[in-house]
Amino acid sequence: MNLESFQNRVLPAKNKLFRFALRFLGSEEDAKDVVQEVFIRVWNGREQMNEIQNWEAWCMRITRNLSLDRIRSNSRRQTRPMEETFDVRQEALTPHETTEIRESMHRIGQIIEALPEKQRQIIHLRDVEGYSYNEICEILELDMNQVKVNLFRARNTVREKLTKMNAYGL
Repeated sequence: MNLESFQNRVLPAKNKLFRFALRFLGSEEDAKDVVQEVFIRVWNGREQMNEIQNWEAWCMRITRNLSLDRIRSNSRRQTRPMEETFDVRQEALTPHETTEIRESMHRIGQIIEALPEKQRQIIHLRDVEGYSYNEICEILELDMNQVKVNLFRARNTVREKLTKMNAYGL
């Protein structure tokens, strides 16, 4: 791999890699460090990388592994609230609507954070990052059935808990 192919294949995924690392680590600085380490590892191993078909999924797997290593070494687990991670502002919304959206995003974030680790990773990759099932299988090193079952369970849990929270006024 030369510099041009590195810039065309690997660097475009930097924002996804950062968001993925950020969800694991909860710290922007740690996430930036992990992404930088991913790029260093990919660049240093560039001679052996001709057989890789999906660069983005491969980089996501490295990001996941490095993030888990950092969590283990720091022996802490913090994430930022979902409403800080997602920008839900629109000019056409009233202050009341904006508050309701923020509260809903906060509730959804709390529900997702309470999910088991595997379900939380899969729902993030699929519904936040937009990865295909095959890419998630490759990133998390799981088979297709495990991905589908865990995503189904995660979505059901989020739906049921959100429905219960919102049904108080009915």
